[in-house]
Amino acid sequence: AGPGALHCLVMFAALLSHRPLRTCRSSSVSVLLSRNAGSGGRDSNVCVMFDKILVANRGEIAARVMRTARRMGIRSVAVYSEADRNSMHVAMADEAHCIGPPPANESYLRQDKIMEVAKATGAQAIHPGYGFLSENKNFAELCQREGVEFIGPPSSAIEKMGIKRVSKKIMSESSVPIVPGYFGQDQSDERLKEEAVKLGFPVMLKADLGGGGKGMRTVSNAGEFQTLLEACRSESLKSFSDDKVMVEKFVVHPRHVEVQVFGDKRGNTVHLFERDCSVQRRHQKVIEEAPAPGLREEVKREMCLAAVRAAKAVGYVGAGTVEFIVDADQNFYFMEMNTRLQVEHPVTEMITGADLVEWQLRVAAGEEVPLGQEQLRHTGHAFEARIYAEDPDKNFIPSPGILKHLQAPRPQGVVRIDTGVRQGDEVTTFYDPLIAKLVVWGDNRSLALKRMKEALLQYQVAGVRTNIGFLERVCSNQSFQQGDVHTGFIPQHEKELFSSPAPLTEFQRKQAVLALLALENWTSTASTENDHYSPFSDCSGARLNLHHHRRVTFNAQGSSFDVDVSYDGQGGFELTCDGSEPEKEGAMMEPARGRLSQGEDGNLLLSGFIGDRMVSANLALLDQTLHIFTLDGGYEVELPKASFITAKEADVGDVARSPAYSTTVNKVLVRPGDKVSKGSVLITVEGMKMETNILATKDCVIKELLFREKDTVPANSTLVEFEE
Repeated sequence: AGPGALHCLVMFAALLSHRPLRTCRSSSVSVLLSRNAGSGGRDSNVCVMFDKILVANRGEIAARVMRTARRMGIRSVAVYSEADRNSMHVAMADEAHCIGPPPANESYLRQDKIMEVAKATGAQAIHPGYGFLSENKNFAELCQREGVEFIGPPSSAIEKMGIKRVSKKIMSESSVPIVPGYFGQDQSDERLKEEAVKLGFPVMLKADLGGGGKGMRTVSNAGEFQTLLEACRSESLKSFSDDKVMVEKFVVHPRHVEVQVFGDKRGNTVHLFERDCSVQRRHQKVIEEAPAPGLREEVKREMCLAAVRAAKAVGYVGAGTVEFIVDADQNFYFMEMNTRLQVEHPVTEMITGADLVEWQLRVAAGEEVPLGQEQLRHTGHAFEARIYAEDPDKNFIPSPGILKHLQAPRPQGVVRIDTGVRQGDEVTTFYDPLIAKLVVWGDNRSLALKRMKEALLQYQVAGVRTNIGFLERVCSNQSFQQGDVHTGFIPQHEKELFSSPAPLTEFQRKQAVLALLALENWTSTASTENDHYSPFSDCSGARLNLHHHRRVTFNAQGSSFDVDVSYDGQGGFELTCDGSEPEKEGAMMEPARGRLSQGEDGNLLLSGFIGDRMVSANLALLDQTLHIFTLDGGYEVELPKASFITAKEADVGDVARSPAYSTTVNKVLVRPGDKVSKGSVLITVEGMKMETNILATKDCVIKELLFREKDTVPANSTLVEFEE
């Protein structure tokens, strides 16, 4: 058969499989087919795009992958745990299948169940997202055996880069700079300590199979080496089923700079420039940006070339990230390679215009990398802020719960929201508490940072604690604005970043009272909407021959305040702060009027005025807390509770409680009858990817232990009872 006949056969096969036929960059079907027509073999340059993929993940990244797949005309299959039955990614998918109970090791890590769904649904490829199975070489090999494309690198690359001592050796042989350290097989305590002393303190202990900040400890002196080594090994064993560690020289005031690389199955490898991810808490990134500020151009160039050498050294295919540590003199050293799409990939997309998920799908289908290195350019500056359900004032402890109010800034060309949750969804204790990634772009760093601050002020969340206020303070920090960032940035600026919030302004206090008055009117009107003549439907405060007065007391930011209200009898008010009598000469009395309306999303909107200032805010009343969101940011006030309620709450008894999320008991360090001092560790529990020490709140004697090791502990449970 000639080239024309072969061309027809290929096109007919594509139609039968319902797969769109795609050709590779700068190639035509007829030319490529004719090259191999004489051999009778199928040309490797003819690429057939998938028509259905399975996304083996959840939340934000699953939704992100599905959006690109839909734009490309590819159907998506979701898998979900019982906890995610009503989640956003399930609703977005073309079809969805439950794969088990909420714990990840019974659902999202079950390779067999995921493959069963892929085979049953006819999915031709699996996108692993990030986390879970994304860097699991066994899963990549399973996909290969089952004839399902793994949208990621070959298992050999995952294996080589996953074992740190192996990757260090490969990098050294490829002329990629590495941090001085000990990467040997002798794992005895004595040998590791000996190598640490040779390197000179401080040193960094790292899990050999580590990642995501797990299994890392900084050792400042020989005296604390053994304790921190045991902690590092313990965490590594629990997280990676392996307790081997490396010892590296600790780089003082290091920056974390990484390079996005991309390879295809034809040997092409490119970089898409660098990102700075230095601002971290617990070795996990908080704010990322691209390009990296303050690095010399020649350093960036050499770093990107080194990253390409690193990828080529392991035959890398798909999206990957080569991470470097940069010292104060801008010397850079290879740290590790993440063999997957990174959480922070949107900042690279914003400055390059590339859709990295689309690139992943095209390369997995056999196409070349869409752009060559000479074609890649970057423009402007981008930031990504990770919005978490966590409490920064309590060491970033996760804050699970229902997102009872959620409103993000309006997405536009320069503002992007990547999320996997909606208003009413639950942030559970089983998974990472990420709410969204807020990504902004500007012509330069200053403009991008300005847009980030504005967008953070517009982000509205109620029902869980968040890090939004903390992110605002980071963006407003003078050192951050100047690009002076490093991995110790948060501890260095602890005083400014964790300072007590400023007291509410007089306008905010009056606005809070106006919101409460409008809510009262709203609820009264709603409860009597069928009886317009009911006296209970009128909240105007109208009286004969006098004005009605009342005092409203709120608690906010640890203190209480009073606002006196005088009703004008026609739906308006006169407001006076700080308990000043309305009639008192010189009191700051201002007229006010407000009304509520309900938006299409069901949220309550307050509009009105106080004095000569307009009022516009979104409201959410949750239990006794009133959340007020304006264009200048949000704040909350608490309605005072009755004295008999506060007295009961204060009487918590002599107990130690678990965190506000489900945990598992790791270790019980005391027994009934033991005498302990205040601050002693009683029990260690683990949940939300964190280990937490439960401490004695005073000098006491252990009366009773209510849980044993490996027990599952519900949120806010009593773990230990004390006696004097």
